[in-house]
Amino acid sequence: MFDVALPEFFLAAVVALLVLGPERLPNALRTLGLWVGRLRRSYYNVKTEIEREIGMDEVRRQLHNEQVMADVKRVEREVQAMGGEVADSAESLLDHGESGPPARAVTGGKPDDKAAPGTPPTAASAGGTAPSP
Repeated sequence: MFDVALPEFFLAAVVALLVLGPERLPNALRTLGLWVGRLRRSYYNVKTEIEREIGMDEVRRQLHNEQVMADVKRVEREVQAMGGEVADSAESLLDHGESGPPARAVTGGKPDDKAAPGTPPTAASAGGTAPSP
């Protein structure tokens, strides 16, 4: 609230010491501290009373809910946009007669040494590692 720098504070302390003297300065500072504390408490009491009267908690809650709803709508729009992009790319692949990457059978456990005649060997039966999807 008040911007008092260190040199300004020391200047005020020296002036107070010269005006009041060393005997009365501690009592004056104690009294000043008491008054500042009373003013601060009064300010906070009035502030909380006004907030309670106008229903500030409900206003804050409503603003928070509106912000959450705006975030949900934003995420929903982003997901719909991504879904549209995926659908467009799938349609373009189908229009060009291309299909996605060929599906590979991945077997778990030991490689199958006895493949059916006429079937190409897979990476697992060839002794290699199976690609991860």
